[in-house]
Amino acid sequence: MGFLWALIVGGIIGWLAGAIMGRDIPGGIIGNIIAGFVGAWIGTALLGNWGPVIGGFAIIPAIIGAIILVLIVGLLMRAMRRERH
Repeated sequence: MGFLWALIVGGIIGWLAGAIMGRDIPGGIIGNIIAGFVGAWIGTALLGNWGPVIGGFAIIPAIIGAIILVLIVGLLMRAMRRERH
């Protein structure tokens, strides 16, 4: 049950980061979950483990990390589109 809860919270974190940045995360629901997990890792590595914890994620650093990830992925995708044209 804990793993399922982590998937749900990770998906919400990824979705929220995409909504804040105004960009869709590639991959739909799976992309949101991956962005949430990777974002939580980035945020915790940069900011530490503080704030409210839900589903094993420190929410504030996880959201900030996911926003950073969405920004990086968006920049990479834009650069890849320019190279093709």
